[in-house]
Amino acid sequence: MTRNHPHISRRNALRTVAGAALASVAGCLNDGGSSGTPGDGTATTNSQGPLTRVAVEGTTLVVELSAEADVDQVNLIQPNGELFGKRDVAAGARQVSFEIGTAYEPGEYRVVGLKGEERVAESTRDIEPEIQIQDVGLYRNNPDKPWDEIYGDTETDRLKNGEAFVTVSNAGTGPDAIVELVFSGDVPNPIEDPRGSGMYETEQVVVAPGETADIFSNSFPFGSESEKGMGCSPDGNSGQFTVLVESRVNGNESAKAFDVEYSGSEEMSDCEVAIAEA
Repeated sequence: MTRNHPHISRRNALRTVAGAALASVAGCLNDGGSSGTPGDGTATTNSQGPLTRVAVEGTTLVVELSAEADVDQVNLIQPNGELFGKRDVAAGARQVSFEIGTAYEPGEYRVVGLKGEERVAESTRDIEPEIQIQDVGLYRNNPDKPWDEIYGDTETDRLKNGEAFVTVSNAGTGPDAIVELVFSGDVPNPIEDPRGSGMYETEQVVVAPGETADIFSNSFPFGSESEKGMGCSPDGNSGQFTVLVESRVNGNESAKAFDVEYSGSEEMSDCEVAIAEA
């Protein structure tokens, strides 16, 4: 589920900085009402006109032209009607691109091909990312994940044992960036306002449309039991926790609940942790 919260926090500050840095666009635009498949990673548009392909590749909007295209300039127009950027088309060139980033307002964008002052081609489409939480896991249950690559070999297994990863996907048509990770509810160490982003040594993780990414925690959510946390028990303690990620585009928050059981020990360091979707 996705929730918007108009509260004042470090998250809003990030959002403000991002918006000031770039009023941008992401995703692809379609020609003549046709579009690519949302979430396929490219959202490609193909046509028989001058603009043969308009697609998002990572955080770049790529516009391909036909060999016969009589176009000397391509403009990218934002939903508010303002010009995002323009690219001159050199003689013989078949492609131009726009670096769109992750700080943009979702909406309908236009790609316009010009010959001099005459408009000769145009494509439009609504562009919006859709971040979804897919999975959550712990070091003790998933040792094959690249923990050493993320945390470095200076982190001991005991410390990594308290960390977690969250897998997110982007089912939308534009890129986005995860800027905060929060664990709340029945985890041993719930922290509703983690230091920094709650992600290990990064302020953002970019997720292009159609892509999946693992977000690694930096708040030891499954470390030693804190005053407000749920601990382990030989007979088992059961509860439910929530993972929340905030993304940059529109400051959207996506949350998902998971059932959890802690069993087999009095200490979290030796605890068996079983997690399932709620």
